[in-house]
Amino acid sequence: MQKLAAIKGMNDILPPDSARWEWLEGVVRSLMARHAYRNIRTPIVEPTPLFVRSLGEVTDIVEKEMYSFEDRLNGEQLTLRPEATAGVVRAVVEHSMLYDGGKRLYYMGPMFRHERPQRGRYRQFHQIGAEALGFPGAQVDAEIILLAHALWEELGLKNVRLELNSLGQPEERRAHRTALIAYFEQHQDQLDEDARRRLHSNPLRILDTKNPAMQELVEAAPRLIDFLGAESLAHFDTVKAILDAAGVAWSLNPRLVRGMDYYNLTVFEFVTDQLGSQGTICGGGRYDYLIGQIGGKPAPAVGWALGVERVLELLREQAATVPALVPDAYAVVPDAAALPQVMAALQRLRALGVSVQMHAPVTAGEGMGSMKSQFKKADASGARFALVFGPDEMARGAVTIKPLREALEQQEQSLADLPAWAATLQSAR
Repeated sequence: MQKLAAIKGMNDILPPDSARWEWLEGVVRSLMARHAYRNIRTPIVEPTPLFVRSLGEVTDIVEKEMYSFEDRLNGEQLTLRPEATAGVVRAVVEHSMLYDGGKRLYYMGPMFRHERPQRGRYRQFHQIGAEALGFPGAQVDAEIILLAHALWEELGLKNVRLELNSLGQPEERRAHRTALIAYFEQHQDQLDEDARRRLHSNPLRILDTKNPAMQELVEAAPRLIDFLGAESLAHFDTVKAILDAAGVAWSLNPRLVRGMDYYNLTVFEFVTDQLGSQGTICGGGRYDYLIGQIGGKPAPAVGWALGVERVLELLREQAATVPALVPDAYAVVPDAAALPQVMAALQRLRALGVSVQMHAPVTAGEGMGSMKSQFKKADASGARFALVFGPDEMARGAVTIKPLREALEQQEQSLADLPAWAATLQSAR
């Protein structure tokens, strides 16, 4: 039969690499709990109109990248989620979650976009995000930026810079849009095909072009921040003042517009120079009009999302220390006849929080294997200790605990006293 393989750009995550993912997710869960953010999980498949309405019909995501299809049973138009914010907002609206005040939420999971796979950019990719819904104040913009900054510190990431901009309010963007169109119309001969297509539908996105031939033109374009009124500027100034007080460095990037249409006021990105063209590892901003666009009672919101693959790639680039996921102990069992008693003892240890890997043969009928081969596998497992359930130990109702990584004396422990050893092991973590 033909050998089947994963879809291009949709990757398996295998041990031991999956341990890095688990570690990152664990750090995030702990950090979110300390900031009082609660987990939300939304479906991978959503109605296509949700993304058309939230992201904008002329965005690259909607025009080129979404995996959309028709449900064969009822004809409904469905899409694999290309990002999570729209689904979170849909869930908040559908379940009236803001009836008793604002909510701080976080999520993690796979997203899907039909792109050319490259380093840090895949067709199935994973995001972790935080959303604060129902809070209008600039202090919440700063809070959520500080939340991301705290994550980099906990992960040990270096050389990640914060870029800020403000998109103001819709009427300010409209005035800027008019000036932007007039400017680019005067230089149509310098626009590439993509920019000409967006000139009258979404000119703000031209500022985000990656075309080197257009960089000088874009640098000289009218700046949105010059069109902001007093309230928008005051909001932005408050965000910057809080970041300054917290000692978080930032730089103004007037070309920062983000890829979704739903943003207003504060937008931001965390960027590194170590991942080439995929240097944005986290981005977000305020989106005060999205809840109303999706059909809920208008309410303010702000959030961010990070790319898990990019963060893990940056950790590799910086040789950051990621704890290995290895067992505490490896059970060496020379005689299969002892397995019922051994496995009962191991279950007691596991119930007490000790991670134990039991030796098992990989070929039918070969027996348990020699002590030498079992010790080799115990060493290869990365375990700190070997638990030796030999015939002599079994006859005495005991186990020999042999250190594999540390210069400690081996000891014999009664099976009945294993809880005491487990407690000592736990206290030394």
